[in-house]
Amino acid sequence: MSKWEKLESDLRRTVEGEVRFDPYSRRLYSTDASSYQIEPIGVVIPRSEEDVRRAIEVAADHRAPILPRGGGTSLAGQAVGKAIVLDFSKYMTRVLDYDLDAGWVRVEPGLVQDHLNDYFKPHGFCFGPNTSTSSRATIGGMLGNNSSGSRSIVYGKMVDHVIEASGYLSDGESFSFGPLDGDALQRRLAEAGRTGDIYRGLHRLVDANRDEIARRYPKIMRRVSGYNLDELARPGDFNLAKVLVGAEGTLGVVTETKVNIIPRPRAQAMLVVHFERIEAAFASAGRILAHGVSSLELMDRLILDLAENNIEARRGMKTFIRGRPDASLFIEFFGETGEEAREKVEKLSEELEREGVGYAQVKMIDPADQAVVNNVRKAGLGFLLGKKGDGKSLAFIEDCAVAPEKLERYYHRIHAILQSHGAVASYYGHVSVGLLHIRPIINLKDAADIKRMAAIAQEVADLVLEFGGAMSGEHGDGLARSQWIPKFFGPQLYDAFRQVKHAFDPEGLMNPGKIVDGPSFTENLRFRESEYKPLPIETVQDFSADGGFLRAIEMCNGVGACRKRDGTMCPSYQVTREEEHSTRGRANALREVIAQGIPGEDLASKRLYQVLDLCLGCKGCKAECPSSVDMAKIKGEVLQAQWDRGGTPLRVRLLGSLPALNRLSAPFARLTNAVAASAPFKWLMDRFLGIDRRRTLPALVATTFQEWFEGRPIHAGGNGKVLFLNDTFTNYNFPEIGQAAVQVLEAAGYEVILAKIGCCGRTLISGGLLREGKAQAEANLQSLSEHLAQGVPIVGVEPSCLLTFRDEYPDLVPGEASRKLAESAFLLEEFLLREKEAGRFRLSFRERPGKMLVHGHCHQKSLVGTRPLLEALRLIPGAEVEEIHSGCCGMAGSFGFEKEHYDISMSIGELTLFPAVRGAEAQTRIVANGVSCRQQIAHGTGRRARHLAEYLAEALEEPPAS
Repeated sequence: MSKWEKLESDLRRTVEGEVRFDPYSRRLYSTDASSYQIEPIGVVIPRSEEDVRRAIEVAADHRAPILPRGGGTSLAGQAVGKAIVLDFSKYMTRVLDYDLDAGWVRVEPGLVQDHLNDYFKPHGFCFGPNTSTSSRATIGGMLGNNSSGSRSIVYGKMVDHVIEASGYLSDGESFSFGPLDGDALQRRLAEAGRTGDIYRGLHRLVDANRDEIARRYPKIMRRVSGYNLDELARPGDFNLAKVLVGAEGTLGVVTETKVNIIPRPRAQAMLVVHFERIEAAFASAGRILAHGVSSLELMDRLILDLAENNIEARRGMKTFIRGRPDASLFIEFFGETGEEAREKVEKLSEELEREGVGYAQVKMIDPADQAVVNNVRKAGLGFLLGKKGDGKSLAFIEDCAVAPEKLERYYHRIHAILQSHGAVASYYGHVSVGLLHIRPIINLKDAADIKRMAAIAQEVADLVLEFGGAMSGEHGDGLARSQWIPKFFGPQLYDAFRQVKHAFDPEGLMNPGKIVDGPSFTENLRFRESEYKPLPIETVQDFSADGGFLRAIEMCNGVGACRKRDGTMCPSYQVTREEEHSTRGRANALREVIAQGIPGEDLASKRLYQVLDLCLGCKGCKAECPSSVDMAKIKGEVLQAQWDRGGTPLRVRLLGSLPALNRLSAPFARLTNAVAASAPFKWLMDRFLGIDRRRTLPALVATTFQEWFEGRPIHAGGNGKVLFLNDTFTNYNFPEIGQAAVQVLEAAGYEVILAKIGCCGRTLISGGLLREGKAQAEANLQSLSEHLAQGVPIVGVEPSCLLTFRDEYPDLVPGEASRKLAESAFLLEEFLLREKEAGRFRLSFRERPGKMLVHGHCHQKSLVGTRPLLEALRLIPGAEVEEIHSGCCGMAGSFGFEKEHYDISMSIGELTLFPAVRGAEAQTRIVANGVSCRQQIAHGTGRRARHLAEYLAEALEEPPAS
């Protein structure tokens, strides 16, 4: 048994949590949101503080390093290393205690920042530091990094909010640090044992270096490099918890933290100012800061252009972008009332307009509009890192901070350095505190580019030192900036930092190689040219827009937006909290198999199938991932490779053939329904096909939609023709929805004709039968060619089917025909709103007062958004339309029918959707356009949801005769 095998065995015997040493787990935890990669020894996911202690003791016995990890959103490589990774984000996520009157809360390290704020929102409190990764960054990670965020001009950094910290040292001895003075401090200084030694050592160290601390620490707010000896040198309490803040897990493992909570801002308002030149934005900063802003952020043209490539961001940017700015400033004000916040915006706006500052201003008073702006701003980093191609916007000089009044001069100097090296970079960040995130585009697969990166970093370090700034103002040292600490702090303080490390961790087992004795920042880079040897991959779908299949996977940059527990993206992760069930985890696993190599693994391997198995194909990542990683599309290629190697499973073949099976069964609908609903048939399906017996297949109808449609007279309309997509589910299972849609379209003045095509291919594509889906797409494009040439729009009611034309067809059959179809395909609500805005809408509706609770289909939310659905429902007078802010319903086509997925399918529904529907009053009308969504709602809540078309048809003033 090898050294690490014995370690694994001892951990499994000792720890109640999960212990993982398998190749996939080690690779999944080998990266974070930085450009670095180091495979860990293994991973432990502790369930309790006792698990942490035991894991540390076992590791110490084996002299194995320990690396505490939260959400893995660190940007400087703090969360990667050759160590036992302790992942706190799955289980250790509790609020332990709090006191609102005293303004504090005690939490476990895995608690996500947004979840902490959600917990205290009803009480009117929040946690001050607001990172852009707040939806997945953990409090423990924020402590280790000394995080801050866009409002640090008001709230400061994490170190300003940590009161106490407790946990374990590298040998398993416990510690509890908090504020001490007077007799309490003297008692700790006299205490025997490890913690007493630490108190005495740091107390002496601060006294011996007090003058050097005052001289060498940068005189700016945003400095997170080195250890926080300056906190101990200040008058007042002596608090070793402050030294753990920003220590990146190099001193000990924190298992509980006591932090401040503060009253939430009562009101906020924003002003967005656009500039033709970025220099003018910097020049205006001083004038703006004089108005007492809560944040002042900048985004440049490069980021705004990249944001336009993201579906969700593109929808939101329409609310605040005017023209094509070279840079934009995002200015936020707090107020005791909404009126006060608005007046602050008005006052600044009037001054800027009077002085000719900026070419356009947008006032964002509505909270929903402000949320859109903040979401785009927070995703800025992801937009940059998701840049297509081998050249990526890299973090190596992106965290430098200088005094705000020096920022304009600093920009000109650093811009000159980049130009001298022929480097292109983006500029964004926190103008309020003098911190610019500058990310030159570098190809890590090119050795010459790595040398260029090193040269740029050296010159920038000299510049920042000249300006009295810090090499890291926010994102920490880690592997990216530990190299520069001796240069910035000098030999005396660097020696003091080593003594701090030795006092806490004499064996050097806590996250080694960070802050002190770190490697060169060009070591351990993720894409090492000598080791990066991609397998040739032939795909069915077109990946040319991404630069190929591998580069589509490499679009994942690790920022971990897929680990958030709201929205649509990664519903399986929201339930399991497993890294491999996030888009990031899946992308990393794929990249490792294809490019780095895992022995015995390729696209057709069983383990890779398991990694992708719980991807529901919701397409949430395509819209919500800042880099627009399309895991549903990628999964299709992996499934096709699986079937090519091992044959197509019978269940996949049958589900892919569902349209044909419905067509054959339709003449015998009554008999088919009776058999399908019987217990023996359900048992057989469960036993031999893995279709869960607890599910009921949708019943076939005696008269299909097509038969109904062809048996009625043609209704000519004055507004032209509309092709109606008679999808499989509408035709054979729910013709009443198609009938309602036809009534609405005809009442609006359109002649409805049926699209003479076969199935859209949705069931084939979802099952990874891409070649058959491609053939179906080619046949449909041929059948639709005449209508498309005439400009006839095609309208559908089932989102997954209609949006197949828009999303999958251009990738399966690239060319003008599929592009034209994508542009001509509309969901019913999209089409109605388009026609209304064009002045061709002539529908009138009766008043139908009452509440309507709306759940959006995943593909609809990702590719279209729910605005058209909500606005179409609001055409009904008296309707009180409210959206359920749920993600995926959990059914996802056949996913929820499959026996091995049933439980997780229901758990996904229980996250938000089921409780919201159960909590609705009996008279509330439930709206869900997706057939899967309606089935899941009925199964999980007993409530019937109906389609938008049905509600619109019932509300028509004069429905046309059918």
